[in-house]
Amino acid sequence: MAGVAAAGALRPGSAQAAEPTGPGRRTRTGVERLIATDYQALRGQRFGVITNPTGVLPDLRHEVDIMAGATEIRAVFGPEHGFRGTAQAGSSEAFFTDEQTGLPVYDTFEKTPDELAEIFAEADVDTIVFDIQDVGSRFYTYIWTLTDSMQGAAKAGKRVVVLDRPNPITGVRASGPVLHPGYESTIGRAPIAQQHGMTVGELAVLFNQTFVPEPVELTVIPMTGWRRDLEWEQTGLPWVPPSPNMPSTDTAFIYPGACLFSGTNLSQGRGTTRPFEFLGAPFMDHRWAEALTALHLPGLLFREAYFVPTFSTYVNEQCCGVQIVVTDRRRLDAVGLGVALLSTARRLYPGTQWLDVGEDGKHDFWLDHLTGTDWVRTAIDAGRDVTEIERGWSEDLRKWERVRRRFLRY
Repeated sequence: MAGVAAAGALRPGSAQAAEPTGPGRRTRTGVERLIATDYQALRGQRFGVITNPTGVLPDLRHEVDIMAGATEIRAVFGPEHGFRGTAQAGSSEAFFTDEQTGLPVYDTFEKTPDELAEIFAEADVDTIVFDIQDVGSRFYTYIWTLTDSMQGAAKAGKRVVVLDRPNPITGVRASGPVLHPGYESTIGRAPIAQQHGMTVGELAVLFNQTFVPEPVELTVIPMTGWRRDLEWEQTGLPWVPPSPNMPSTDTAFIYPGACLFSGTNLSQGRGTTRPFEFLGAPFMDHRWAEALTALHLPGLLFREAYFVPTFSTYVNEQCCGVQIVVTDRRRLDAVGLGVALLSTARRLYPGTQWLDVGEDGKHDFWLDHLTGTDWVRTAIDAGRDVTEIERGWSEDLRKWERVRRRFLRY
């Protein structure tokens, strides 16, 4: 029967969910709890794992390397950036045999549910295990690899087991616009907020009950020792970059807003030591940092910054822009930050352009897929201020909060 396995489900306020993290205490992830039970949830099952470099234990051993000698693991399925993490943004690893384990590794990135059903059948598995560290933003592709795989598994008659991990930017705040119909893509399949405020395990249950056309047999192995207000450093877990341009938790905290610059012709700081913390272009100057400082955005400071990207936008060109410095994570509104960055850049620099991915003369702005609506782009172009733009999505966000609350398990 679809839904979270009763033995592993947590409810808000439960003793496990409220377990404090302190000296000698830390968050224990789903994979740790699975191994502690001698893989009880997978016993008698041939299985494959959707994972990447974040699928590690606290001692940084990778779960697949451990499972390969002790279980009926038959395959690995790689998302964007690949299983071993060799691919850059928008890319993945083609099929290969993993040298360390001898396991076949299939590419799941941008595959349809029908294609995934065929892959799961070819891999000869009964169960699909998902264990990837998310970063709390709707346009981070791993959660959509999860939903596509859930649909593919349902079509192929397979079950899904999700091993839960913390939301590294806490699970307290949901923020930003909610995806509207017509703006679905690989960076957003379902109507959730731009900063969703949930764990992958919580999202899996929500998707299974509200979004996927055919629910899959689903089990979530929850964490212990995690609370919604915990920042990553309080979990006691090591940080492994979930993707090549997510080097730290500081990056993750601003990513729900700073990533909006992927929808412009500005550099997002890819190819620097501070991706998403550095933003700019060759045609910008000191005025941007001054304008942002004048807004007095809570928990943030800005400085004029110069950088030369080694790849991606404006490779090997000197850019001027800003460095975003977070001074108080609890007060930070990353989505509001993103809107402030975009609106000031468009006002000050006519060279700031929206990335148009349309064909045959039809406009299709990538920013609209990132925000899930054309409201942000058109409101900025109309000169509306940040507060007014935020009001434009407030009712959708309130509806999302009501849905979200039903599926919180910690």
